[in-house]
Amino acid sequence: MSAESGISTFRDTNGLWNNYRVEDVATPEGFAKNPQMVLDFYNQRRKELLKVEPNPGHYGLAALEDNFDVQVITQNVDNLHERAGSSSVLHLHGELMKSCSVRNPNTPYDISPDHPEIHLGDKDAHGDQLRPFVVWFGEAVPMIEPAIRLVKSADIFVVIGTSLNVYPAAGLLNYVPNARPIYLIDPNDVQTYRTDIQIIKAGASAGVKQLTEVLKALV
Repeated sequence: MSAESGISTFRDTNGLWNNYRVEDVATPEGFAKNPQMVLDFYNQRRKELLKVEPNPGHYGLAALEDNFDVQVITQNVDNLHERAGSSSVLHLHGELMKSCSVRNPNTPYDISPDHPEIHLGDKDAHGDQLRPFVVWFGEAVPMIEPAIRLVKSADIFVVIGTSLNVYPAAGLLNYVPNARPIYLIDPNDVQTYRTDIQIIKAGASAGVKQLTEVLKALV
């Protein structure tokens, strides 16, 4: 969703995983082994985020709120949906512009754009070291249950720009009610067991534009 804004992706060609081992920067073990490297990694991601803007895909989803009750469930940790105007965004994997403590990862603290770095020695009110408010591999995904509830109530379900390989997020497809329309927007071929998905083979911006035209016919 955010690639067209210039956000580096993890799994695409030349993505972040080509430069960093997931075990080093996106696991509790990696943080315990080398917290400075992990903090530096996310500090850099934060600085990159502050330099980019939402793309037409983000704005297109926000504009759909004029006619639909749009609930965004995102695996992205950026805040581009909110900056584009989406009013209901559920972050499955945390938020880059927030921190939490190593003792209590479920209590987030806002990070100021004016001071976007977390340093060793930065602590919460209880004296615990701060870390990125990001769900790392091997950690629980506390927002998956609220996401499942949203999916179960959906009249229309849309998947945008995901490989459908990362669980538990990919499993949300299992909770779409029967006979509800499902659209998948992606410029690449995405493997899925579902045969009832309507494919829009395009990037996020062009795909959301096409989706908007389809949905307008329903209003």
